[in-house]
Amino acid sequence: MPLRSTAAGKPARDAVHRPLFARYYARVSVAAETRMGMGGIRERLLAGLSGRVLEVGAGNGLNFAHYPGTVSEVVGIEPERTLRQLAVDAAVRAGVPVDVVPGAAEALPVKSEAFDAVVLSLVLCSVRDVPRALGEVRRVLRPGGEVRFFEHGRGGGRAMTATQRALDLTVWPRLNGGCHVSRDPVAALRSAGFELGPYRSFLMPDKGPALPMSYCVLGTAWRPEA
Repeated sequence: MPLRSTAAGKPARDAVHRPLFARYYARVSVAAETRMGMGGIRERLLAGLSGRVLEVGAGNGLNFAHYPGTVSEVVGIEPERTLRQLAVDAAVRAGVPVDVVPGAAEALPVKSEAFDAVVLSLVLCSVRDVPRALGEVRRVLRPGGEVRFFEHGRGGGRAMTATQRALDLTVWPRLNGGCHVSRDPVAALRSAGFELGPYRSFLMPDKGPALPMSYCVLGTAWRPEA
């Protein structure tokens, strides 16, 4: 499976380079596995998958341990070098074959219609161009292929959504690795031509006050057969 390269034949530079945020995210995400119930959410996100799976924005590879044995191969795309190395380490411990490669969501370095499913896990908040990224997801899925998504985004009343937009226009993306809190992942998937299946919205954490990043959605979509 060839990766994209420069004209000189050398591997392309990392699409994202945020080592300080990567180290912070790695610590926080591991703690959230038990404290916030993220491990259980990953189980529900990936349950029942089979065949070849592409995970866009694999991060530090925490999903890898939750893929069911019916999955024949996982290709994890991660643009940030520090997180990618952690994902490589996690791939070694996974119960299914996992290959971790560099690449950006807007230009996935894989063949068209090569995957049975694509996993989007807390990635649409930080990609630079959501429509282009979802166009790439549609390209690499076989007709009828499945998208599993777990994302956070817009939610709450008018005051909360105004707060989310204000954060996105000011400090939040700069401090949090390009993350945006006011995007609408379900609307984005629908606009990209996917057929929405069952999904549910929930707050995370589920106790205490709702924060701008608390509004999450977990669900399924499909690339149309035609």
